[in-house]
Amino acid sequence: MSHTVEPRKKKTTTQTFIQMKKRGEKISMLTAYDALTAGIMDESGVHSILVGDSLGMVVLGYETTLQVTMDDMLHHCKAVSRGSKNALLVGDLPFMTYQVGIQDAVRNSGRMLQEAGMHAVKLEGGREREETIKAIVSAGIPVMGHLGLTPQSVNQFGGFAVQANTAAAAKRLLEDALILQESGCFSLVLESIPARLAEVVTNRLDIPTIGIGAGAGCDGQVLVTPDMIGLFSRFTPRFVRKYANFHDDMLDAFSRYILDVQTGGFPGQEQTYEMSDAEWEETLRLLK
Repeated sequence: MSHTVEPRKKKTTTQTFIQMKKRGEKISMLTAYDALTAGIMDESGVHSILVGDSLGMVVLGYETTLQVTMDDMLHHCKAVSRGSKNALLVGDLPFMTYQVGIQDAVRNSGRMLQEAGMHAVKLEGGREREETIKAIVSAGIPVMGHLGLTPQSVNQFGGFAVQANTAAAAKRLLEDALILQESGCFSLVLESIPARLAEVVTNRLDIPTIGIGAGAGCDGQVLVTPDMIGLFSRFTPRFVRKYANFHDDMLDAFSRYILDVQTGGFPGQEQTYEMSDAEWEETLRLLK
């Protein structure tokens, strides 16, 4: 039985996000890093595609996201933009492309839209990003914020742990969320924070929240695709639900292919090209 969602004919925009929150409609978001996956996601009807710097860990083989460069992001964002037609495309600004100076942040954000075909950028951090976000937004570039567990600060946090799980930290996170909204963010990602806190933040904001490990009270959800399809097997965060097991399926397919090659079972007649007997006889004559 097919579970395919009827594809949307209308393109999702940042205003679509705001309208969906007002109507109480949930927003779906997934990560993609290539045109093929982005195209399939478009067919599925997903509202938004995030080209996340998670590509460092799930595609490029790094231990964290910190090694991802602007060139890496532009390369993968371009691929996704070629594959997607209807989803709102958001590109992550990688580590040290917006933290050093506001001019760099605006310039790199512009490249995401102008060169790579993104519709918005995402950056991590709270009140310390206020002026940077204002500058990017004033340049006409939509910004998605990101609070809670911000992977680019993994060394500061001491690992991938739940954030804002004390009263003081929870209060600060809510304050940061309100500051980011006031700065011009059109939405916020809330990652790895207590569900009750995420629901309070969501209810206090006029802009939508997208949760990842933040419970069902957010306005939408995002998952890293290689996690949710069971392709990335190094570890699985608690908040991931696996909708497929591509790792085991691919391992089985590769193993069966190797066996068929070694035993002569591949290629078979159906994978082989032939010429007519008359042409083959003439070929043999010419080759003598």
